Amino acid sequence: MMKYLLGIDFGGGASKATLIDTNGAIIAENTVEYPTLYPENGACEQNPEDWLDALCENTKALLSKSGIEAEDILAVAIDSATHTFLVCDDEFKPIRNAVHWTDTRSHKQADELKQRLGEKIFAKTFHKPSTIWTLPQLIYLRENEPASFAKIRYIFFEKDYIRYFLTDVYCTDFIEAEGSMLFDCNNYKWDSELCSLAGITEAMLPPIVNPTDIIGNVTEVAAKATGLKAGTPVICGTTDTVMEVFASGAVNKGDVTVKLATAGRICVITDAPCPDAHLVNYSHVVNGLWYPGTATKSCAASYRWYRDTFGGEYKELDDAASEIPIGCDGLIFHPYLNGELTPYADPMLCGSFTGVRATHTKAHFTRAVLEGVAFSLLDSKMYLDSLNIPYNSIATAIGGGTKGKLWRQMISDALGIALKTTESSDSSLGSAMLAGVAVGVFADAKDAVSKCVKQVDVTYPNPENTPKYRKVFKTYKKIHDALAPIYNER
Repeated sequence: MMKYLLGIDFGGGASKATLIDTNGAIIAENTVEYPTLYPENGACEQNPEDWLDALCENTKALLSKSGIEAEDILAVAIDSATHTFLVCDDEFKPIRNAVHWTDTRSHKQADELKQRLGEKIFAKTFHKPSTIWTLPQLIYLRENEPASFAKIRYIFFEKDYIRYFLTDVYCTDFIEAEGSMLFDCNNYKWDSELCSLAGITEAMLPPIVNPTDIIGNVTEVAAKATGLKAGTPVICGTTDTVMEVFASGAVNKGDVTVKLATAGRICVITDAPCPDAHLVNYSHVVNGLWYPGTATKSCAASYRWYRDTFGGEYKELDDAASEIPIGCDGLIFHPYLNGELTPYADPMLCGSFTGVRATHTKAHFTRAVLEGVAFSLLDSKMYLDSLNIPYNSIATAIGGGTKGKLWRQMISDALGIALKTTESSDSSLGSAMLAGVAVGVFADAKDAVSKCVKQVDVTYPNPENTPKYRKVFKTYKKIHDALAPIYNER
């Protein structure tokens, strides 16, 4: 009798579930979207009930699509975007909406931390304070929502709250902890001094385990809600980007991934962290490896914002944009919808269309959005290259944005590197693979890759297009340099 492994991802705007068999074949997939909320300027929040609704809809749909019995699922793993957190009271009930990692309201708190204790925090966490981290976001809540802050007893990260719903077990993994700015990355423990800066105690944070630890089982209550079988093992799991990196097959030093998801990332597999003010450093699920990388804050999030705001379906938009020349006849988009990370670390930057003429059509605007993200990734790549971190000449493209052939070619041309694609690089596949490692279906991470990761195609850069993009990129940089001081006056 064939058995199965279930991985479920919770991204910036949707949850995706992937079911694989023990041979590594994908049996079924399902996706459920949910909203991101913007209640005030700079705010970016999500309702945790939307996560749980998406979980239950996904699991039921996956069981229906696959036709398998829930009792044949060997294990479940959940991943989500790093350092999106939820504060709960002493009964584990949410006090307010979750604060998404792209929320920029804590820019003053982050600046103060950076000026006062930046070097000390960097030495412990490998990161400089900015709005993406939990530490300054908690300080913002303490200073601006004191009544809510006073009720905090437990602090969850997104996947951990969803997994708590399944198991009633409160914990997190060390990779997630690395993204909180409350964790000592040198000694692998919550740091009392960093916690005190946030006005919390270590007791408010979850116990730390390994991503592959089986932390509990699906409860009777969760089984009724999800269709899963009570008693099914649930592993801790970890964060979405490392699961995408894992699902792409990047498990060796020098492997490189280009991510087109809610956020954009270029990550290089190394055998040590690479502390730098404009890189994000996290451990890999392969012992001894790390995946330091750049970060473009609004990647696929820019395209989704554009679609939701101006209408249309992705294929229709892509088809129209493909008819527009490189450079969009002078129209340029900067994807700074929630500020930007690499190489600026500037939460005050804003998105913009510049160079608008009466001759520009909707198709021009669509292509400009796609090109703007490509330029943001190129900005990141150039910074990464300046650090002389060695990596392979062919990258693996990961994330939902890689499905668009036009965008994939555009990124390859702009970056000047080949992009290979696999059958699936979704983080939910990575979580299913990790579940297999946890229960012994796969000997280790590399064995899981050998059985589950299947290359599909390689997109090569067009040598005629790369210099065209680089020419427009120079203008893109000049516009950033001109507008950045204006945004920072606000």
